Amino acid sequence: MLMEKYDCAVREVMDRVRETQRENIEKAADMIVKAVKDGGGIHVYDTGHIIDSELVDRAGGLALLRRLRYTFEVSSTARTIDRRGIVDNKEGLAGYALRASKAAPGDVLIIGSVSGKTVPVIDMAIEAHKLGITIIAVTSVSYSSSVSSDHSCKKRLFEIADLVIDNCSCPGDAMLSVEGLESRFAPSSGISAAYIMWCLSACIVEKMLQDGRMPTVFQSVNQPNGWDRYYEMTERYDRLGF
Repeated sequence: MLMEKYDCAVREVMDRVRETQRENIEKAADMIVKAVKDGGGIHVYDTGHIIDSELVDRAGGLALLRRLRYTFEVSSTARTIDRRGIVDNKEGLAGYALRASKAAPGDVLIIGSVSGKTVPVIDMAIEAHKLGITIIAVTSVSYSSSVSSDHSCKKRLFEIADLVIDNCSCPGDAMLSVEGLESRFAPSSGISAAYIMWCLSACIVEKMLQDGRMPTVFQSVNQPNGWDRYYEMTERYDRLGF
């Protein structure tokens, strides 16, 4: 059955992550714990494959992981505007976004991108380095190595980041060939990246507790007094930075 085939494929990816990426996950946790200890912020910039939605403001999740997003919109009725690529093809835009976000030297930026080739992703990494921000990439090295960068620098995310955690997804991301379907089915990058980030979160919690600091962890807002508790935890993070 296709469900069993998918289950086996996912397990193989998770096994590869566990066997090959443990050291880099530990290194990433060390970078983040040091940054927090020094008063830095931890930003998560994801291109839409689960990471920020799964991690940020999540029940059982760390308050210190903060979402970084930006939008750019132009409105005019004088002439028709071609909106295709209005953000994706504009280099330098991420620099404005980072400065507006108050990102600062000593911060850590986690960038999630499966292919690691698009202009916004590369632009974000380049501009972050200019500001003295440490970059941790969660990407597929094999996928990214098989494609060309869309950015004028011709580099891909894994070639720019200070530390790379490979999500072990295959080129094209989709894992399964299914008889009767033209395209391959079932991507692995979302579930793999979520697994990586929760492993990273576990390492952060462990290292911070060993260092005598208790990180702020959210509980579900759907529990009794859940929203009151959420705001208490948000205020605690604002006060302590972790």
